[in-house]
Amino acid sequence: MFKGGNNGKVDTTSSPDRLNRIVEGTNIKGDVKSESNFRLDGTLIGTIDTLGKLVIGPTGKIEGEITCNNADIEGEILGNIKVDGVLTLKSTAKVTGNITTGKIEVHLGAEFNGNCQLGKGSTTTNIPASETVSQSQEESELVY
Repeated sequence: MFKGGNNGKVDTTSSPDRLNRIVEGTNIKGDVKSESNFRLDGTLIGTIDTLGKLVIGPTGKIEGEITCNNADIEGEILGNIKVDGVLTLKSTAKVTGNITTGKIEVHLGAEFNGNCQLGKGSTTTNIPASETVSQSQEESELVY
């Protein structure tokens, strides 16, 4: 209704509410750069750099480098990940590569093989090869 100061034009190019989507069955080879949110259910061989949130669906796969603001991973990543905000590895996620992120959330069943650096100025935490969080391990560590 009131657009003020920009001659009635609305700048939507950098809006994080806009969504780019690559559906299952689509294969892309190359680099992707986006100013908004991005969802991948297909396959990307290359790099992805987005200012918004990146969602890799359960059928999504990336072979390459990832840079984004926040990310939810349900699919497979073969490469390094740099997330400025929060990285969430869902139970179906399989990540092989190094992670640099402000915060991380790992769901039961997620697989991660690589090094992880959390927060600003923190030290690198080495994760053993093919470490998988299993339900029996987590239950044995719970204190009631």
